[in-house]
Amino acid sequence: MKRRAFITLLGGAAAAWPLATRAQTIARRPLIGYLAGISSAAMLRSSTRRGFLNGLHEHGYVDGQNVDIAYRFADGVFERLPALAEEMVRLKPDIILAPAQATALTAHNATTTIPIVCPLLDNPVREGLAASEGRPGRNVTGILRYIGGLAGKRLELVKELLPAMAKLGVLVGPESASQRSDVENASRTMGVEVVPAEIQTLNELDAAIAALVKAHIQALIVPADSLFFGVHRRINAQVVGAGLPAIWFTREVIVDGALISYGVDESENFRRAAFFVDKSQGRKTR
Repeated sequence: MKRRAFITLLGGAAAAWPLATRAQTIARRPLIGYLAGISSAAMLRSSTRRGFLNGLHEHGYVDGQNVDIAYRFADGVFERLPALAEEMVRLKPDIILAPAQATALTAHNATTTIPIVCPLLDNPVREGLAASEGRPGRNVTGILRYIGGLAGKRLELVKELLPAMAKLGVLVGPESASQRSDVENASRTMGVEVVPAEIQTLNELDAAIAALVKAHIQALIVPADSLFFGVHRRINAQVVGAGLPAIWFTREVIVDGALISYGVDESENFRRAAFFVDKSQGRKTR
């Protein structure tokens, strides 16, 4: 039985994402591979995982009853992702959930045949995950997490709350370079100096925050990036300890000390990802 194509919503427009088809030859429960860059503890606390499980339940799936989920965690060490992705592929899952773009890229490098769903895509065309939004032509589908201009809007909100702010810090991780550009573009019309701090691994995080504090920033924007979400408590503790307001991309971190957040509802993206899982099984959604 061949799998049906996935359908995704990108930028508010429907687009068909055809995926490679594979025959099901083993009578077993469907297996979902869940490849995460964050730690198991962070994921268990997150509303995004709950959103995904709730979405599965809406489509009639319960983990351990009529579907199985195999988890692999990089614990914030993204260098571990390639080995974890290869291990995941060896499990022969029916579909892989790659929560963010970094994990989707790694999973795609490990397999071009197993369907991959990414609830938090940033720019799939630029990163080679899709030939185009209208005709992706590859095995990755998903929902956009970031739309151009969101980071600039965060700056506008900060300026409203802190009218005297003249210097703003921005953490920049592996997935958020384009968001830095949006902030810098918006800052030119607001008279705000942007001080970026780029990091690729968590080992660089403390030094980056210390450098921003030393540069006398008056607020910090933390853009949408998997590297930051997994350690948001650690970041907030340092930023609040320095007496700085932090602006994030998801409301989930507000309870841990951030000032405000502005962005998409990520838990809803994960709930919607369950629709793709259901479609991959050739079942009609209810």
